[in-house]
Amino acid sequence: MIKQRSVNQITGIKSSSVRVNRHRADWRGWKFMWPFALVFTFVFIIPILYAIYISFFQKQMVGGTQFVGINNYIRLFHDQQFWSSVGRVALFTCVQVPIMLFLSAAMALALDSMKLHGAKFFRISTFLPYAVPAVVSTLVWGFMYGAKYGLVGSLNDWLGTNLDVLSPNVLLAAIGNIVTWEFTGYNMLIFYSSLSTIPHSLYEAASIDGAGEWQIVKSIKLPELKGSLAITVIFSIIGSFQLFNEPSILQNMVPGNAITTYYTPNMYAYNLSFAGNQSNYAAALAITMAVITMAIAYAVQLNSMKEQMK
Repeated sequence: MIKQRSVNQITGIKSSSVRVNRHRADWRGWKFMWPFALVFTFVFIIPILYAIYISFFQKQMVGGTQFVGINNYIRLFHDQQFWSSVGRVALFTCVQVPIMLFLSAAMALALDSMKLHGAKFFRISTFLPYAVPAVVSTLVWGFMYGAKYGLVGSLNDWLGTNLDVLSPNVLLAAIGNIVTWEFTGYNMLIFYSSLSTIPHSLYEAASIDGAGEWQIVKSIKLPELKGSLAITVIFSIIGSFQLFNEPSILQNMVPGNAITTYYTPNMYAYNLSFAGNQSNYAAALAITMAVITMAIAYAVQLNSMKEQMK
């Protein structure tokens, strides 16, 4: 009361005269938001709206650009090259993502067990591939994959074999190995951060009750990873459907025509826009892929929310 009176005496404001208008909107938070909102609008929202706009047009040799409605989307629906690329990245996602996330979770559990020697070095070394640009990583692995040079070529000379990692039959698996090497450490840190939030008192209580290491992992650690698992799955699905750098760089290293211009949807859109001068059709392809990716990511999120509510 003494402090309140002294403040009122200094400011000359009576406590009974102070009124707060609770119905008036407070826009002070937007003053901090508008720089990001402005950049977000110009870099993200406007390009998407422009892509949707131009997807309803088509360049004609006679008459210039004309409005064609949803003809580009109808054409895309019957485009076998597009669906071939979608099927390829879907297969890539279904195989590569589970392997990568399993390795990430295993490494995170090994770090969290506190029984791993050189844990700091292990954590940094597994994260370093993520810091290497994808172009550099693909070039390094591409030279290692070469059957006439690099590591695979040396192994063939030494063992007398004829192994070709860049053959069309195993090329997708070779690309999956590169992506796994790049992003396993990144996902491992997400899992490890989630495990770090578990109070150690739970481990002590479980040990007192006679729970073994595997029982602690099964009953305490793995349930804690459900939330971070949903995030990593969504990010991995989005990244897989955006596959571009690795096959694009390897295209010049792979003999023959194993990596076509429509090997992935992103490569197909790029070649349509910049090499085929079909930017309107490429915009329709990009919008369609965005809708497919968002639908799959939303389905994964809904499933994760249902699992967490159980």
